[in-house]
Amino acid sequence: MHGMSWEDLHLVLTLARARTLQQAGIRLGVARTTVARRLAAAEERLGTRLFDRTPDGLVPTAAGAELVEAAERLEDEVLAVEGRLRGRDAELRGRLRVSTLELAWDCFTDVFASFVERHPAVALTVHVGDEMVSLRRREADVAIRLSNDPGDGLVGRRLGQMQFQVYGARSLVERVGRDAPLSAFPWISNDERSPTPWLDRWLATAAPGARVALRTDAWRVIRRAVGAGVGVHFLACVDGDRDPTLISLGHRLTEEARGLWVLTLPELASNRRVRAFMDHCVTTFALHRAALAGEGDDSAEPVGPA
Repeated sequence: MHGMSWEDLHLVLTLARARTLQQAGIRLGVARTTVARRLAAAEERLGTRLFDRTPDGLVPTAAGAELVEAAERLEDEVLAVEGRLRGRDAELRGRLRVSTLELAWDCFTDVFASFVERHPAVALTVHVGDEMVSLRRREADVAIRLSNDPGDGLVGRRLGQMQFQVYGARSLVERVGRDAPLSAFPWISNDERSPTPWLDRWLATAAPGARVALRTDAWRVIRRAVGAGVGVHFLACVDGDRDPTLISLGHRLTEEARGLWVLTLPELASNRRVRAFMDHCVTTFALHRAALAGEGDDSAEPVGPA
């Protein structure tokens, strides 16, 4: 098992239970092709095949079965620890207000759901919106934000690195052509009055002459317009890769990657409800880190004394 990580064991265990790459991808929140790549990488590191492809689905080989048993033992230990902690967690009571982006809420609702399940006595309020609320004015106790410089006297943890690339509706891509240049596609761009018209500058270089079909600065409008085939646009990999109605056109915009952070005020960092939510985010987002980074790897990085 040299070189194996929990992500590898989790992948093998999920495949053994799901029996297909497609179902495993749904459970892991990634694309089928991503699951296939991760499996191939694990098999290459170990130098052995882990699953046989049969008419009834994926069946673990002898080596795969050994890993499944190891993963199940580890899972049992984690669940046992969680069971011991659950009673103590349930003692947490009181109000907690969290602010998050629409994108983070849509892609990671499970993080909030599992927190509510674990801490039933915490009265959780979630503010969802792209506008930044003020922690200083106590508009929220905790904020989940996209930023490469969270600073501003806040403390917290980086949950991962969110990568972006171009996606289009499958119907649009098939109509224009998968091998067509970017300039052949209609685009969704920023509002002309936007203070950061970076996309127009990028299009002038990468897709000269491309037609802009729609302009908006609202993320939800962009997301639905892409899904409806109005045009193509940069979407978060964690969002685009899991949607079977979309096709990636590549062109990852690495320079626009953003860190995803969970943040609070220094004076609130020792609050038990705040600490419990932030710790929960670090643990649960770790399972999504590869998807966030589009198959990259990133470690939780502390900011300030939290």
